[in-house]
Amino acid sequence: MWGLVRLLLAWLGGWGCMGRLAAPARAWAGSRGGPEPSLLRTRRSWVWNQFFVIEEYAGPEPVLIGKLHSDVDRGEGRTKYLLTGEGAGTVFVIDEATGNIHVTKSLDREEKAQYVLLAQAVDRASNRPLEPPSEFIIKVQDINDNPPIFPLGPYHATVPEMSNVGTSVIQVTAHDADDPSYGNSAKLVYTVLDGLPFFSVDPQTGVVRTAIPNMDRETQEEFLVVIQAKDMGGHMGGLSGSTTVTVTLSDVNDNPPKFPQSLYQFSVVETAGPGTLVGRLRAQDPDLGDNALMAYSILDGEGSEAFSISTDSQGRDGLLTVRKPLDFETRRAYSFRVEATNTLIDPAYLRRGPFKDVASVRVAVQDAPEPPAFTQAAYRLAVPENKGPGTLVGQVSATDLDSPASPIRYSILPHSDLERCFSIEPEDGTIRTAVPLDREARVWHNLTVLATELDSSAQASRVQVAIQTLDENDNAPQLAEPYDTFVCDSAAPGQLIQVIRALDRDEVGNNSHVSFHGPLGPDANFTVRDNQDGSASLLLPSRPAPPRQAPYLVPIELWDWGQPVLSSTATVTVSVCRCRPDGSVASCRPEAQLSPAGLSTGALLAIVTCVGTLLALVVLFVALRRQKQEALMVLEEEDVRENIITYDDEGGGEEDTEAFDISALQNPDGAVPPAPGPPARRDVLPWARAPRQPRPPGPADVAQLLALRLREADEDPSVPPYDSVQVYGYEGRGSSCGSLSSLGSGSELGGAPGPAEPLDDWGPLFRTLAELYGAKEPPAP
Repeated sequence: MWGLVRLLLAWLGGWGCMGRLAAPARAWAGSRGGPEPSLLRTRRSWVWNQFFVIEEYAGPEPVLIGKLHSDVDRGEGRTKYLLTGEGAGTVFVIDEATGNIHVTKSLDREEKAQYVLLAQAVDRASNRPLEPPSEFIIKVQDINDNPPIFPLGPYHATVPEMSNVGTSVIQVTAHDADDPSYGNSAKLVYTVLDGLPFFSVDPQTGVVRTAIPNMDRETQEEFLVVIQAKDMGGHMGGLSGSTTVTVTLSDVNDNPPKFPQSLYQFSVVETAGPGTLVGRLRAQDPDLGDNALMAYSILDGEGSEAFSISTDSQGRDGLLTVRKPLDFETRRAYSFRVEATNTLIDPAYLRRGPFKDVASVRVAVQDAPEPPAFTQAAYRLAVPENKGPGTLVGQVSATDLDSPASPIRYSILPHSDLERCFSIEPEDGTIRTAVPLDREARVWHNLTVLATELDSSAQASRVQVAIQTLDENDNAPQLAEPYDTFVCDSAAPGQLIQVIRALDRDEVGNNSHVSFHGPLGPDANFTVRDNQDGSASLLLPSRPAPPRQAPYLVPIELWDWGQPVLSSTATVTVSVCRCRPDGSVASCRPEAQLSPAGLSTGALLAIVTCVGTLLALVVLFVALRRQKQEALMVLEEEDVRENIITYDDEGGGEEDTEAFDISALQNPDGAVPPAPGPPARRDVLPWARAPRQPRPPGPADVAQLLALRLREADEDPSVPPYDSVQVYGYEGRGSSCGSLSSLGSGSELGGAPGPAEPLDDWGPLFRTLAELYGAKEPPAP
């Protein structure tokens, strides 16, 4: 029996499968039915450690990868083998009768490296397990079917220029999906396909290094290196993959600055002020960034006095500027040297230095028309106050630098001397006073004097002239403020009432000391003591002042110590008040004693003012009402018809179609001819209204139509004698004269003569009117 088991194991091993067969947990001999002492042992269950199958194998039929067999199977067809687990029935199938295991499709180890399955032998008829289930593993055996790949490629790296040989640049790493534990399928070797002789790669680690020294960025800045990884240890037949490494040389300060020319020439106008740009200098440096920053300096003292040089904001150009004013007449050209130096120097590359360069610079000064130049930058003059007009103050002087003999004209700018206090001689610049000056009103006068070339008014310059008004003792001392004080009627003799201070508007030299003199004599009510410091003390004398309602007026005389000595007299008001025991004032002025308790003078004045205002309003209201009533009474008594009412209405012109009958104008023949006989009176209201005559149709002249309308209106007694509708119907009664309207006159149109009543009968008051209408002048009385 054990011989058959060894044959099965040998057969399985021939297929690449190894395993151990464990018998069931019973004696092998017991299975034979008789004791055999030499073969007694414990039977073990089946245990298959692993089977192997080659990946990517694809044949026309399922491939046999192993066989399962149990010693219970005696070849009678009663044993059935079952297979469960990963891929059972799909990837792996088993022959139920023989136990042969087949793989049905090609496997990929990179997708799944092994499968775990469970095998069992059962009775075919009853499906009763004949053996306990046993687990085994099927491993997919690797083949070299995956090339190396670089998961992080392509690569970018930077290395400083001028690096030594062997300087590490970057490490590249390839990955092979094949099994590294089986054969050489995943053993990689790195080589450089492109990039020699500048770079090399370590075959085992993939570290890229520099292969030659002194690679210069200024010559070539970027390199493209191609790295290949090949499996099978690099031998023939292995698979390979490649990637690119872009290597950039970073800059180092290995190049000194260099001026492209040895001499620079510039020109500048002499009127250019300090800070004016003269020109730019640039030293060339092929380095980049901070390695190309430069500083410029002037080496010669001659040029550094007149010019300065600085570096621009980019740190590359040197800016040559004017340092002090230039003068073509004094010096016409400057020559000096300029040095350019790198600001950052790497000690590792000092051997490639020196990192500086020198160039010569020549600056020519150009002549330009210059305004006159004053002998001083500013003038300070002085003049005493109170001097008459024409007093000499001082003199300013200017010169034409281009032509010193050219005449100069001087003037004072009006805005600097608004009060016209000074005048200047146009020819020589002499300044004099125009009005007397007052130091106490204004101490300093700041003038702006303009100097202009006579032959070129555009060339002008200005200068500030400060004139100080010198003080004279022309102001008498006076009190610093009005003093109105009080003293209690119970004050002790010698008590201080008030400290009085004096003020002198003159300068300190004239009012350094002011003397005070008070009333003298035995009858003086108060005493003034000079404190010798510009102040005095008002004291109560030994004999107290008698109380009275009116305040005391204490005269004080003030003297200064100036030349000449000036004095003034001031008055200090002192009231004698009744005080309370604590020293506070109870009453001082007489009006306070006469006022009722609780009301002050201000309150009384306010009350009186309010009462007066109310009375004035009442009187005004009554007067207005009376005036209104009188106006109404006059209107009631008078006849309204005798009032003259003026309207400012204007005619509408040709566009006013409502003021007249347009149809009448269109049919002038419809006008009614005037009735024969004298015209009716127009100054009385007619008793009967004349009927309007029908107008015959027919065309006629418009002028004739208007004449007919005027005559009709004159002879119609029922219409007003005015050409406006906003009038009264008649002029009133009781008048002995007729209407004065010109519309009532029909003589001008060839009608009947005027009124029958002669104008001479109207009396002497209407004599002038009678003369105007042709009446005979009455004889003189």
